[in-house]
Amino acid sequence: MLAFAILFLGICSRLVFHAPNFTPVIALALFGGFYLNKKYALLVPLVLMMLSDVLLGMHNIILFTWGSILFVTALGLWARKRKSFKTIFVTSILSAIVFFIVTNFGSWLVMGYPKTLEGFVQCYIAAIPFFRNTFFSTLVYSFVLFGLYELIALRVRGTKLASVLLTK
Repeated sequence: MLAFAILFLGICSRLVFHAPNFTPVIALALFGGFYLNKKYALLVPLVLMMLSDVLLGMHNIILFTWGSILFVTALGLWARKRKSFKTIFVTSILSAIVFFIVTNFGSWLVMGYPKTLEGFVQCYIAAIPFFRNTFFSTLVYSFVLFGLYELIALRVRGTKLASVLLTK
């Protein structure tokens, strides 16, 4: 329940003013993989992303965006048994890089870039300024989300709330 609530609030934050590409989206996908029940882990972050995209507007590379969200969530599923500060840090970095690679590949394919090596390189170079915010937001939000969950979990463990709030 707590993981669902954090994911929902995080996706809602896409709907308020924020610096370009400084959102919790990638961190939320990773977080969902770590904390949601396996049968919901891939579905919930993706559905929340889809719903927020419907509200914000669809775009040409939406399938690449959603695909990268699924990949990042799968990375979280893989890493859940190795949960540590180091694991969260490394998977956050990998998640931002995967998102950058996948979504910019989509941009190269469907936007107006020439379908040449030069066009491919041009696409990725043009995306570098956006990657800075994506990278830092993924790190910041990962530690906020994981930290918030673990702090609340620490407070409620051993209480009646634990069976309702914490994932098993």
